[in-house]
Amino acid sequence: MPDPPRTTWPTAIVLYGIDRGLRYGFDLIEASGLRAGTVYPILRRLEEAGLLVGAWEPVSRSRAEGRPPRRYYRLTAAGDAKLAEALSRYPGVARALDAGVPAARRAGA
Repeated sequence: MPDPPRTTWPTAIVLYGIDRGLRYGFDLIEASGLRAGTVYPILRRLEEAGLLVGAWEPVSRSRAEGRPPRRYYRLTAAGDAKLAEALSRYPGVARALDAGVPAARRAGA
């Protein structure tokens, strides 16, 4: 397993977003304002490092909704630890991201 990615501001945003209920890339992009070219490589590196687990949704669901399939992510125990490190390093991440996350998602829904 590769070494964990550096704890940068965008990495902290992605980890915190996943923890707060943003489960796929476009959701993170919308809430954070980060670009796709930033979010998707971070998701890939975090998954390769074992900090996230990703799984594709059933194609039947995406077809029924008329869109491409989504890859959903969740934090692993190592990801939880990396998130704690990230929040300690960048305490403003929560405030920055929560401004763009709907209340239902902030509650973990």
